[in-house]
Order: sequence, then structure tokens, then C-alpha cells
Amino acid sequence: MRARNYLKYIADEIHSTVFATIDREGRPVTCAIDIMDYDENSLYFLTAKGKNFYDRLKANENIAFTAIKGKDTLSCVAVSVQGKVKEIGSDRLPELFRKNPYMEKIYPDVRSRSILTVFQIYEGTGEWFDLSKLPIERDGFSFGDAQTKENGYFVTDKCIGCKLCYSKCPQKCIDITQKPVVIEQRHCLHCGNCFEVCPVRAIERRY
Repeated sequence: MRARNYLKYIADEIHSTVFATIDREGRPVTCAIDIMDYDENSLYFLTAKGKNFYDRLKANENIAFTAIKGKDTLSCVAVSVQGKVKEIGSDRLPELFRKNPYMEKIYPDVRSRSILTVFQIYEGTGEWFDLSKLPIERDGFSFGDAQTKENGYFVTDKCIGCKLCYSKCPQKCIDITQKPVVIEQRHCLHCGNCFEVCPVRAIERRY
């Protein structure tokens, strides 16, 4: 899928996320935040200027969040994003309230909404993880000016074709019809079994 499709899924299908920010002592703090809108390269949410969350966003533009949808572990889709935010003010508030009418029950009139401001996640990288599929499916994406980083386990030319990695792979997502064997990244759990069992250290981990 294109990045826009992932951003749309986050805003429209999952909506409620758990954000991580950093406090003044450098400790991580989490809070529940609704993603209220998206466009081609951004996500949008709002908060009140009186909240500690607002202070943390202003002090450090780096955020991360995870969002999950599903009735149980084996039916869930999880999306995690790391990115940067900036405050864009109140101009977008009427549109966010129109798209998210439940907010009127929390901030019922113009006067009460005067404390609110909108933030834009203007760039970031993300990971899609779908446990409802067998084998599992994962994908990376990026938006704004961020670039997707290649991470996980990869087989190098040191591979001797012993196939021990395949025997330990819980998803059987290693193509052993060629040498070096190839880990199918879209289905990999990143568990590290292949890395641990390889007798010639032909598998490397990329961060």
C-alpha cells in the first residue's frame, strides 16, 4: 500500500492511539490520543494548551505512537509510527470537529474550544503488522521527507545452504530454493531464530 493508505487507515479505521513523548527529566510518557485527520503526507490531532502533553510536544518534536485494531491478538492489525510534529494553530479546528463530531460533547462551544490547538505529524516512518494473516504480513512506509529504513534479518553470501534457518523459522518465510537463501521480509516476525541458529553467521541484523 502507499503511505497515504496507511495514514488513512490510522485516522479512519483505528483512530485512537497510544502516544509516547519525553518529559523534562528525559523519561518516556504515554497518553491516549485520537488521530483526527490525514492527507497525502501528514496526520493531525489536537490537544489543549494547558495539558502537560502540550508542553512535552513543544519541548521535543519527536513522537512515537502505536495503534491496534482487532478483537484479539490473532485478529489484530498494529501500526507503529515514529515522527516529528509541529503546532499549526486553530485554523483547522472547525474541520476536525466536523469530521469528529463526538468532540462537541467534550468541548461544546466556541469559548471552551479556545484553549485547543492542532498539531501536524509532518514526517515519519511507520510499520504495518498484520497478525490476522498466515503467514503474518508486515510492511514499512514513510511520509513527508522521512525515508524508510531497512531493518530486520538478511542473509549474506556466507550462506552455505544448510537450511537450518528454515527449520527454526516459525512463519516458514525463508526461500530455500536458492543460495544464499532469502528471508521474505513481508512475512518475517523479526524473532531472530535464523540469526541464532546459523552455523556460519551468514545472517545479519539491520537496525
